[in-house]
Amino acid sequence: MSEVKNILLCGVGGQGTILASKILSHALVEAGYDVKMSEIHGMSQRGGSVTTQVRYGEKVYSPIIGRGSADILVAFEAMEALRYIGEINPKGKVVVNDFKMQTATTITGQQEYPEDSVERVKALAETKVLNAAKVAEDLGSPRAMNIVLLGALVKLMNLQDLNWEEAISACVKPAFVELNKKALEAGMLAV
Repeated sequence: MSEVKNILLCGVGGQGTILASKILSHALVEAGYDVKMSEIHGMSQRGGSVTTQVRYGEKVYSPIIGRGSADILVAFEAMEALRYIGEINPKGKVVVNDFKMQTATTITGQQEYPEDSVERVKALAETKVLNAAKVAEDLGSPRAMNIVLLGALVKLMNLQDLNWEEAISACVKPAFVELNKKALEAGMLAV
């Protein structure tokens, strides 16, 4: 528990980035880690970028991950992976959802959507690509895509032994607990 681990999650408003981070943080705190989480909403209500930073270890002094220091980047959307690839350390890993979502800047024509986002990310870092939307849809709810991605993160960070059932129950409405438990499991199996 001595070394601080740095996790950056990024997505577009409405994808559940913050909920996934809250579940992650809750499980880590319950496991005895010191945890700091920060969130940046940007223009999230209008399809803008949303990021959360989760740092955990024996003692964490700041909620902010220094540029180039993230151990893992979890991108809920392909272009967001490309936008934040510079935040990971040289040995950092990326989990990217093979999902494209037009953002405020692409809709207004301020920016073109880079169709080769996933390929560009793969050229820069060890990358696991998931079609989390398809996995979630197969479970009965495309909205569970965020928890599928959380499951992939859990597996890659070797955090399977944490009490995920309790963390999910504490953070989501009772009607969605079972679906989210299945989505977490599916995400772990996908990597």
